[in-house]
Amino acid sequence: MQLFAEYRNIFHNIAENGKIMLKEERLEYILKKLQTDHKVLQTELSTDLQVSEDTVRRDLDALALSGRLIKVRGGAIPHSPNPYNFNDRIVYHEADKKQIAAKALSFIQDGQTIIMDGGTSTLTLAKMLPPTLKATIITNCVPIAAQLIDHPNVELILTGGRVTKASQNAGGLDTIRMLQRIKADICFLGVCSLHEETGVSCVDFNDTEVKSVMVESAYKTIVLATSEKMGTAEPFKVCEITNIDTIITDKPELPSLKPYIDLGIQVI
Repeated sequence: MQLFAEYRNIFHNIAENGKIMLKEERLEYILKKLQTDHKVLQTELSTDLQVSEDTVRRDLDALALSGRLIKVRGGAIPHSPNPYNFNDRIVYHEADKKQIAAKALSFIQDGQTIIMDGGTSTLTLAKMLPPTLKATIITNCVPIAAQLIDHPNVELILTGGRVTKASQNAGGLDTIRMLQRIKADICFLGVCSLHEETGVSCVDFNDTEVKSVMVESAYKTIVLATSEKMGTAEPFKVCEITNIDTIITDKPELPSLKPYIDLGIQVI
């Protein structure tokens, strides 16, 4: 925070002295502000940088085109900081995922049909399922299937489809067709990014298609997400944020979660 404040003062000094601000300097300023504030607004940037909103808009377009941020109405937000590769994510925020999974257990009852989306948060939940649970669990995630194969009372259904090695999830037309024939009680959805305006989004198009069908194939959708995923976005949209019934996270008290609560989404 202090480093950004010093950088902002230097930048304002340049502006006040009448020097021409190079585009590269403006882009660097925008990215630093995004890193600090987790969002940027066109109007504020126009004032900070002493340039027109049209110039700011073009700068944001350039940064979005290069994959540095996601444009939203009136400004921009960051990408999710989480790595995409499954093996890289296993140890990422491990304690937070255990806390989230423990909360999710309260939604699970005997006799339910449950969709478990691929992801390390849902894998953590699968590991914590009590051996007495009697339920049907459908998943496209190879590690979750491997975890539940020896569960004494779970009927396990692994969707078909081609497995992506990075995510270790099955996808494609076979997976989608199977999910379309199901109406589950709950879908536990692992997500890359959540934003009150852009909705639920994902970094991979094939994963996005499967997640979208999972949401449609369940009466209730519960997102399992660490707090750092809030207010971020990725290129491919899974669904509107209002399609989510519950968000389970590690820090439900954060002010950044208020917009979701205001939309009628349960946050725990």
